[in-house]
Amino acid sequence: MSLIEPRTLKGFRDYLPSAMVPREHLIDTARKVYKSYGFLPIDTPALEYEEILTGKGGDESDKQLYRFEDSGGRKVALRFDLTVPLARFVAQHSHELGLPFKRYHIATVWRGENTQRGRYREFMQCDFDTIGSESIACDVETALVIHDLLQAIGFDDFKIHVNNRRLLTGLLERLDLEGRSGAVLRALDKLPKIGPEKVAEEMATSAGVSAAQAREILTLASVSGTNDAMLAQLEPLVASSERGRDGLGKLATLLGSARAAGVSDKRLQLDVSIARGLDYYTGTVFETFLGALPTIGSVCSGGRYDDLASLYTKERLPGIGASLGLDRLLAAMEELKLLPEKPAVAPVFLPYFTESRLTDYFKLAARLRQSGLGVEFYPEAKKLGNQLKYADRRGFRFALVVGDSEWEAGRGQVKDLKTGSSASVPLETNGAVSAELLAALTASH
Repeated sequence: MSLIEPRTLKGFRDYLPSAMVPREHLIDTARKVYKSYGFLPIDTPALEYEEILTGKGGDESDKQLYRFEDSGGRKVALRFDLTVPLARFVAQHSHELGLPFKRYHIATVWRGENTQRGRYREFMQCDFDTIGSESIACDVETALVIHDLLQAIGFDDFKIHVNNRRLLTGLLERLDLEGRSGAVLRALDKLPKIGPEKVAEEMATSAGVSAAQAREILTLASVSGTNDAMLAQLEPLVASSERGRDGLGKLATLLGSARAAGVSDKRLQLDVSIARGLDYYTGTVFETFLGALPTIGSVCSGGRYDDLASLYTKERLPGIGASLGLDRLLAAMEELKLLPEKPAVAPVFLPYFTESRLTDYFKLAARLRQSGLGVEFYPEAKKLGNQLKYADRRGFRFALVVGDSEWEAGRGQVKDLKTGSSASVPLETNGAVSAELLAALTASH
């Protein structure tokens, strides 16, 4: 029998512990920030009926769907994001949930797209959304959550770019291009990557936009300066459009409210060029870039989608939210050398080299865990030097060494694997883990 070559599909990857430990740390951080704003967890199936997913994100998203017919003859597809399933979920359960409903959802999605740096065909999204309110307060809170999330992860140099699609849709309405807004917005979303000339060409090809119309669109998208200066420049450009004026007013309120909440213009920047490529966005849109690595792309994106749920219900269910691009952010952190080289799962390493004391080791480890410390017990009674090499390779800070003489004396050697120093401390006091031992094992925490 020939061996099967162990390999992964293109665009898919295995995660070794060195990648999974920081990945789980990011997930835990996101969960903590979301909960601090009152968001609740949900989950939905990875597989949906094909009709639930198709036609929601645009032609490009439909092309990227992994779809097939199941054994029951049903046409199904893997979710390409978590927002479309959310719209179906809320339409189905809104009476049980109550509105407004604030949820977070951390799960895997699939897109059969060309792979690129930090982007895979299977990846995890960390979404948060508010459903059932059109209030600008929800837009402001979305910006605040993105800001707090990047800060909690440990970034200081980042910028949240914000825009409102109503500025552009108002202009397109005036230019009689409203029916072609999807193609225009998707082309405009590529402006930072391909430049204005190529964008104009794509708008002409995909949406029949004339050269004069393209100039007006690109003039609006090229407005720059401070947030206040840009708001002033945009005012005459959208004055003749009710949608444009509404979008501009909402942007002014969002920027002012975020500033009052402590988010500086250094962190939140008006950027009229961003449009977000998905068709379902209707208002505020966000993209977040790292100052040290802007070329990796947006690491947290989202926006307002007030009409998406109307495909599943007659009930009005407007929504807004954003998604942390977990794998892209991890790729950036790896490139910036921000990931730990030796991530330890538990803070304390307990070597095993006195076979007759196996039950004593398990008793000691259990008591340490009950005291709140994580402990990894080595499973084989090998030479101490070999076990400590393993512990160092794994990234442990402390090893608690207890051999025959230590058991007899009721003391353990707490060895600092970083400095090489060690200290003898009592293992127990009155039948419990001693305070001296706990203090020695938590010295760096």
